[in-house]
Amino acid sequence: MNKWALGLVAACTLLRVSAEELPWMTDLPKAQAKAKSEKKLIMMDFTGSDWCGWCIKLNNEVFSTPEFSEYAKKNLVLVEVDFPRKKEQTAAVKQANASLQEKYKVEGYPTIIVLNSEGQKVGELGYQPGGPKAFIKELDKLKQKT
Repeated sequence: MNKWALGLVAACTLLRVSAEELPWMTDLPKAQAKAKSEKKLIMMDFTGSDWCGWCIKLNNEVFSTPEFSEYAKKNLVLVEVDFPRKKEQTAAVKQANASLQEKYKVEGYPTIIVLNSEGQKVGELGYQPGGPKAFIKELDKLKQKT
């Protein structure tokens, strides 16, 4: 029984580590350059990472899964636009995030804004039930618009 439990913990840890390898950027211009060169969509996650319950739920149910990680690596350049209450940020990041929030008229969290590689908005998502499969399905619908 102990070996089984240890194996389960090890497997979960390995899955979590692979999902955490996703490179979330904080600089939109750099993300746009990368998306253009790699022919990918940009997915901006407007979040309150350390206080917003729905944001944390979206991260746990979708963004931290191996299935989403695999999809994102092939199709997305990820940008975190975070408005934390406890986590420290530089003044430049705070200002950039506030400007993006104003530009895209984000009024609640989580809000997911998807841009094409030219930086044009192709859609907007939020939390939805169904885990990574449902979320990826919605991203694929937006991808069809590009």
